[in-house]
This record gives sequence, C-alpha cells and structure tokens, in this order.
Amino acid sequence: MNKPLRRVAIFCGLLVLALLVRDNWLQYVRADELNAHPKNKRVQIERYASERGNIIVNGKPITGSADSGDTYYQFKRTYVDGPMWAPVTGYASQAFDATQIEKIEDGILTGNDDRLFFDRTLSMFTGEKKRGGDVVTTLNAAAQKAAFKGLGSKTGAVVALEPSTGKVLALASTPSYDPGSFSGYHDKDAKAWQALEQDKTKPKLNRALREIYPPGSVFKVVTAAAALESGKITDINAATDTPEGWKIPLSTKPMVNHANGCANASLNEALRVSCNSVFAKLGDDVGRDKMVETAEKFGFNEQQFMPVRAEASVYDKKADRGGNALSSIGQFNTATTPLQMAMVTAAIANDGKLMKPYMVDELRAPSTELIKKTEPEEMSRPVSQKNAQLIQQMMENVVSTGTGTNADLGMPGMKVGGKTGTAQHGEQNSKRPYAWFIAYAKSAQGSPVAVAVIVEDSAGTNREDITGGGLAAPIAKAVMKAVVKSGS
Repeated sequence: MNKPLRRVAIFCGLLVLALLVRDNWLQYVRADELNAHPKNKRVQIERYASERGNIIVNGKPITGSADSGDTYYQFKRTYVDGPMWAPVTGYASQAFDATQIEKIEDGILTGNDDRLFFDRTLSMFTGEKKRGGDVVTTLNAAAQKAAFKGLGSKTGAVVALEPSTGKVLALASTPSYDPGSFSGYHDKDAKAWQALEQDKTKPKLNRALREIYPPGSVFKVVTAAAALESGKITDINAATDTPEGWKIPLSTKPMVNHANGCANASLNEALRVSCNSVFAKLGDDVGRDKMVETAEKFGFNEQQFMPVRAEASVYDKKADRGGNALSSIGQFNTATTPLQMAMVTAAIANDGKLMKPYMVDELRAPSTELIKKTEPEEMSRPVSQKNAQLIQQMMENVVSTGTGTNADLGMPGMKVGGKTGTAQHGEQNSKRPYAWFIAYAKSAQGSPVAVAVIVEDSAGTNREDITGGGLAAPIAKAVMKAVVKSGS
C-alpha cells in the first residue's frame, strides 16, 4: 500500500474508533443522565404508553389508568377519592412529572423496574400488553376517611400510626387537591395546575409531612420523658418545687399558666391540667443537652423517610437557659411535623419502643408475585418501659378527667391516653393559635393506633374557642374508633 492510501486508511480507522468511543460513551456512561434529561420526551412517552400499576389500600386500588386519547401519551392516571388520598399517593402527571409514592415507586408502577425484567420478557412472548406492578400500602381506609372527614373545611393534618410496627394507618392534609385534575397533557390540565399553584391556601402542601408547627403543650410529653429518664422526677405524684410565679431564666418574666392549681403541682397533675410553669422548670432542671438528647431519640432534628420524605422537626441545640425552658413547653424555636408527634405518641404507647414509620407494605409484579415486603424496624428506645408506662398513666388521666375528655372512646377494655395543645405563634402571639391533640388507644393486647392531629385554622371559630380539646380531640377520637372497629 502506498503512503497516501495508508494515511487515508489510518484516518478512516481513527474516525471509526472515535465513533465507537462516542457511541459507547453515550450508551453506557451518559445513559442515565440522558434518560433523566427534561428535554428527552421519549422516556415520558414510554412511561404513559401502557397502563400504570395501582396503589392499593385494603386490597382495593385507589388509582387507575384511562385512555387519554392522545397520540403520544396514551394512558393517563386516574384517582379514586383523589383529594382524600393525595397526601398518600402524590400525583403522576404527563405534563408535571410525579411526586411521593407515584414518583418513588415509579419503576414498579410503570413496569420498568429491573426487578420486573422477567415479566417484561414474558409479555413479549405471550403478546400481552405491558403493565406496571402494584404498590400495596399500610393505610387503613376507614381511618383515612375518618381523618379527612374530621378535618372537613378546616386547615390541618392527621397522622395515625400502628405503634407496634410503625405502619402508617392514616395520612390526611387539608385543604387538598384532586391529582387527577392535571394528570393529562392538555390545556385543561395546565389550567388546573396553575389554579393550584396560585391558590393561597396551598392545597398541594402535604401538611402532615412537609410543614413544621410550634407544638405547644403536646411537647410536654417529651419533657415528661426527659424528666423521668434523667431521674429529676422519680414519683409522678409527688409535689414539685414550682412556685406559681416561676420566672423564666435570664428574664424577669414569670411563666404564665392557663390552668389553676399549678403551684408545686405533681408531674401527673401538671400534665392533666397542662401547667406551663412545671414543665418549663423541668426543662431547665433537666438541662438543654438532656432535652436535646431525648427529643432526638424520638426523631427530632432528622428527616424521616417512609419512603416519602418528611421534614425534620426541630429542638434547638444552642438555646440558652431561657430558650430551653420555653422550648420544653413547645415554644421558642421548637417546631414539629404532625408525623413527628404521632411518632412520640406511638413510642409511649408501645412501652418506650419507637418503630420506624412506613407506608409501603409490599411491591408486587403485574402477576401479583411478591417483589418486596417491608419488615418492621426498631428506630430507637427514647424511654424505658417503666417510664413509658408512667407517662401512659398520666396521659390516660388527661383523657379521663383532664383537658382531653373529648377523645374518650367509651369502649370497654380500651383505654385512651392523650394530650392537648394550643400553640401560640406570630409576633407577640398575634396570629390565631394552632389546636393540637395527640392520643393512643390501648387494650390488654396492646395499642392498635397512635394519632396526632393539628388544626391550623378553622373558619368561623372564635379565637377563645380554639383549643386542642375542642377542635382536634374529636378528630383523633374518630380516627382511633375507625381503627379499633376495623380491627387493623
């Protein structure tokens, strides 16, 4: 071969080599990046080319798929009782992507997960249409309905857990939205989306998981646990050295009580009538570091994943003495999600053992074959069994003779423990307070449910009538009753 031809051959060889390198770089190294690129519509088109698997509650689907009539996006997502279940499912939209379970378990629901390779291959030979797998949740339909109905036109949230396992039984947030209203790719879907984006009530906000609130007096349960665990309190019925005008450290202001008989009240009595002075002084006696340690054992200062992400609740690690005393009664910088307060309640009801919360029980192939099952997992032990049972005694007194009587189920053999909270907020407490209630039901067989309720706003309710016992406790009662009656 002469020299010019050899140069041409080498040059052509280098071009082929460069092409092979480039092709392999795109197909293997950058494959995931290109698949996830927002301008790559092929992935989106393929996602909606077949029927999506369903999200299941109590053996029944709360989702579906319908022919959208679109050439490219054939199937769109549909929802049963969409507003009620939106905080659980999230949404799957041809135009606006997906959130929550719809997003996290998208591979299973679309059938594209690697664990469904056999099903996809088999359908090629059988000629069956591709279909996604199912996500089986831990939710209790009766409890969810009771929570959503109880909230009604109020702004707020409810979380109910099964203390012994961590299963999420109810997860409600209001106001809500219908995820099916924008699941397609047409003008009406865009208009529905824009309306929700501009709605000042924030219906797309999952208040159960993504909003943190001052907990007010429901946080006193955590302070009680810290006082018992640190040994500052050994007898819940003994008088505490707490004067009525106990002054906040580093301040000249006395702690204000909204209940009578708080001077030197025992821990039991202080929780029953909700004495600020007793719990603020206890928080100061226990000290900031021990208060932080106890709060973090319950889950504070850390995001939770179930698998949907929940915002981290906050207990200030750097508060001074005055700030720590106020934090101990759920004020100052203390802030929590409803999920977090349900976790606190569940740990107390479960004799001190906190189970990791989760709401996806099983993943199933289109053939209904089990792909994965979630096993309950212990998260921590924030309080000993003995001290947890002492707190149960106190919380049960709150419901039987204290501020939480509206939560009493009136069922033989079923005890109810609870704690009310009315959390002030805004500059100089100028805004309408939040009404809280946490509770559990328990029999000789154990506790089937622990619940946290917050009413952020209730239109038409006078400010002086906004209380945890008046607004939130009846909702908690309805949810607990639904769980007990359903046997879940």
